[in-house]
Amino acid sequence: MRPLFLIAAQFFLQIASISSALVLETMTIKHVLVPIVMEAEAGPFVEHLDLKPIDDFFPSHTPFLAFSGSLGDAKVTVITMGKDVVYETGVDNVGTVPASLATFLALEKMKGAGETPVDLVVNGGTCGGFARKGGAIGDVFLTTGVANHDRRIGIPGFDTYGIGSLSSEIDPSAMAEALGYKTGIVTTGNSLDKTDTDDEYMKDKNDASVKDMEAAAIAWVCKMNNLPYMGVKVITDIVDGNFPSHEEFMENLASAAQSLQSALPKVLNYVCENKELGGSEEL
Repeated sequence: MRPLFLIAAQFFLQIASISSALVLETMTIKHVLVPIVMEAEAGPFVEHLDLKPIDDFFPSHTPFLAFSGSLGDAKVTVITMGKDVVYETGVDNVGTVPASLATFLALEKMKGAGETPVDLVVNGGTCGGFARKGGAIGDVFLTTGVANHDRRIGIPGFDTYGIGSLSSEIDPSAMAEALGYKTGIVTTGNSLDKTDTDDEYMKDKNDASVKDMEAAAIAWVCKMNNLPYMGVKVITDIVDGNFPSHEEFMENLASAAQSLQSALPKVLNYVCENKELGGSEEL
């Protein structure tokens, strides 16, 4: 058994963490930035809200795309990472580098004169899930924190930096309960597959419920800009399952994108209007 003082210390740390979190239901949100890496993930949502492309939003030599519109009284800006031109593959610019750069440029752009300041960053996208954490294909997770599982730097100080664990400044539990979603930590890496060491970090160090390729990078940019971050992730594949991740991902990408299209308006309606389930079913 653990000593009583350790149990008490952990309890008070949990209470402190909860009390320091932003109360989403009391926040006034007028502008939400929604980074979504892949066009296939973003397309149904952009079409659903009838968001319009902004041609001159990003520097012309970058591949990133931006779309803008509104949801109720709130402004919604969606950015995607565009297609690869550097390596001339034409595939989506997945991974942490494009995600962090595009998010940084978008936030800098919207600090300009005449722009509505961003109040919240909501990273929408697909992800891998873990059967050991109760994840199933199609589940929607609202993230409670981020970490990296492939930045392994075995030097004191650098090891903590490498994992880069950040707790969410927003407690999404009430929204998750209202909308019927799950919550958990998202672990980020630049590979679709995993090594045994990755799995050790994801399970033992990060306590991850879902796995993606961008969340920790976007959250890092948000932290530098003192902006609250939250992820809305739909499971396409089971990381600790019996099928290759790339096969499950491709098989379920289209349906997961449709699920994301359904989930994101409900989440944004909740955070922007605080209507909870009332009205969200109309979207």
